[in-house]
Amino acid sequence: MSDSGAGRRAAPDEGLMASLRRLLATLLESLRTRLQILAVECEEERERLREIVLYGVASLFFLALGFVLLSLLLIALFWDSHRLTVIAVLAAVYLVAGGAAAAVVRAKARNRPAMFSATLAELADDYRRLREGL
Repeated sequence: MSDSGAGRRAAPDEGLMASLRRLLATLLESLRTRLQILAVECEEERERLREIVLYGVASLFFLALGFVLLSLLLIALFWDSHRLTVIAVLAAVYLVAGGAAAAVVRAKARNRPAMFSATLAELADDYRRLREGL
């Protein structure tokens, strides 16, 4: 009889331990999934920034080259009559364009998408489900 009683006591303990193991496995799997989402978001952000920098540098280089050549053309055209006026107008245009570009860059930097938004949303959803389950 004592053997059958010990067997009955061990079964609920094994069931409890198995349930705890399954719960721990589920929690670890959930954590792993969230970390994978975080890693994907980091990679996407890195790629987005890389593209912005690459295209930004290329556009600045070609625009600067074009403006220098255009400026030289205009100065050469008006060399005999209004060379100083042309230089002053070109300088003013470049300063205004540079200020506008700086304003656009500042606005874009302020309006970037929230970092890790999908990860934070999943964690908030997990928290809400846990609170409802308790």
